[in-house]
Amino acid sequence: MGLIAGRAAVGDGGSVALVLHLPDGTDRVPCVLCCHGLGASKDSDKYLLLADEMTAAGFAVARFDFRGCGASSGREDETTIATRLEDATASLDWLAGHARLDSRRAVLGSSLGGYVALHLASERTDIAAVVTWNAPADLSELAARNLHDRPGIGASFVAEYRNGRYAAAPSGVARHLVIHGDADDVVPLAHAGALHGRGAAPQELIVIAGGDHRLTDLGHRREAVAHSLAWFKRFV
Repeated sequence: MGLIAGRAAVGDGGSVALVLHLPDGTDRVPCVLCCHGLGASKDSDKYLLLADEMTAAGFAVARFDFRGCGASSGREDETTIATRLEDATASLDWLAGHARLDSRRAVLGSSLGGYVALHLASERTDIAAVVTWNAPADLSELAARNLHDRPGIGASFVAEYRNGRYAAAPSGVARHLVIHGDADDVVPLAHAGALHGRGAAPQELIVIAGGDHRLTDLGHRREAVAHSLAWFKRFV
């Protein structure tokens, strides 16, 4: 397996840090872009496990840090859903120039990263499939907990939400696999049903019994990875 680190330029003059995992061999392969959640980073154990399993199956995997997180530039409390979409787009643009990657792309996101992944898939025509883990259907519950008191959320995020921009997940996204733990006390299971209800066929909802928000249990995490890999094999 090959491992390549890079940086993608973004519009404010900063950059986002990426790591690209490549399977063995010389063939051109599809790539799965991973989007982490609020206050997290590309180096979460779940994405390292995902990269190992995906590359073993012949996929490339790209992990990146949203601005203000991990090794990327900026401050998280100055970011919004819109800036996160810019970061994901910059990452896809960076990947487009790699000789080992073909044109097939998929995206996987956890929590707020899943929310971003859905908006990304709705705005682009080159995303073959999307998988979300414990993603919200809207940001109303986050707002109800007082956005100003949430670590990583600043005035720009609050203004974006209150103006109605990106306040809810998009409708009509096809080839979306919704994975959600039924013990998630951060994003309740009802969000998974709402996401599935506003999607477009083909789509599927999988509930992980006992799974918490971070899929802390390794068995639950492996279950999510296995379902994700099967979905990408089907559609990418």
